[in-house]
Amino acid sequence: MPFARISVPAGKSADFRKTAADIVYEAMLPTLKAPEGDRFQVITEHAESDFILDPHYLGVLRTKDAVIVQLTLNEGRTVEQKKAYFKAVADGLHERLKIRREDVFINLVEVKKENWSFGNGIAQYAV
Repeated sequence: MPFARISVPAGKSADFRKTAADIVYEAMLPTLKAPEGDRFQVITEHAESDFILDPHYLGVLRTKDAVIVQLTLNEGRTVEQKKAYFKAVADGLHERLKIRREDVFINLVEVKKENWSFGNGIAQYAV
């Protein structure tokens, strides 16, 4: 059910992009209780001129190496689950890819279950 969009600065290696995607997915399992195998991700690279993040907003000092993760998921997670997810992704990217925690921007978009079709033109989660 989660659908991830991962945006990275241009020039990152295929291994970097795959590892980032793995981290985003692996963090969803324990924190957001996403089902195993529910992995739908799009990774895009952006030129510096097309990748605009305020370098100082809310006192967080971001660099041009920032990564954006946008996760669309069913509504209903607790604030604690969301916070745990944010931390797990930031920690994972830092530990495995040496991305500064300040350079991890995450946005969750919650939707109702009936807003998904996983194929065949069917709303599999619609009740």
